[in-house]
Amino acid sequence: MHEALRQAIIEQQLAPGARLPEDTIGDIFGTSRTIAREALLRLSVEGLVDLLPNRGAFVANPSLDDGRDIFVVRRGLERMVVLQLAGQLSPAQIAELRGMLEQEELAGARDETAAIRLAGEFHLRLAEMTGNKLLIRYLTETVSRCSLVLTMYGRPHSVDCGIDEHRQIIEALIAGDKARAADLMEHHIEQVAGRALLETRKPLSVQDVLALYATAITRD
Repeated sequence: MHEALRQAIIEQQLAPGARLPEDTIGDIFGTSRTIAREALLRLSVEGLVDLLPNRGAFVANPSLDDGRDIFVVRRGLERMVVLQLAGQLSPAQIAELRGMLEQEELAGARDETAAIRLAGEFHLRLAEMTGNKLLIRYLTETVSRCSLVLTMYGRPHSVDCGIDEHRQIIEALIAGDKARAADLMEHHIEQVAGRALLETRKPLSVQDVLALYATAITRD
């Protein structure tokens, strides 16, 4: 349930500011309000849901100014990640990262929101490879918020640009070139931030969206 809700929010199928009733979510996913509440609490920690006293849970609705602040923090965190990983990747990790690039390329050809989600997962996987629990925690929250900002305000762009940037970062990490990896990552995050401009897209109702994601979970 948590992952389905997260995906629905990041792909902006659920409108920023939309109310997320625990009973409705529980009914759609066939579970209790308690489990729904736990999922919403996890999403609030990630910055994707706002929990308001006496009002309930709502999809986060960051402004462009919020987005700019988030990207400033992310730029610093991502530099720390690549500085730790440069020259330290195992053959299995390198193969995994290259496989993620292939998934991004496939998604980019047909679904921009999915490509944004996969790009975020690429950055989260880099953080996980450091083994630094605090860094993973902070970057998970930051990347999730950035993904929401991009789906809300992102202007049309070539997905190939982001994939090429990811590829260059991987090659710098493999080469053990810390300075280049850090500079490439900072430039990449600046480019990603520069894509956040446009208006929100019109979503479906909460019930309709979550029913689709619940059905997908059942099929899996």
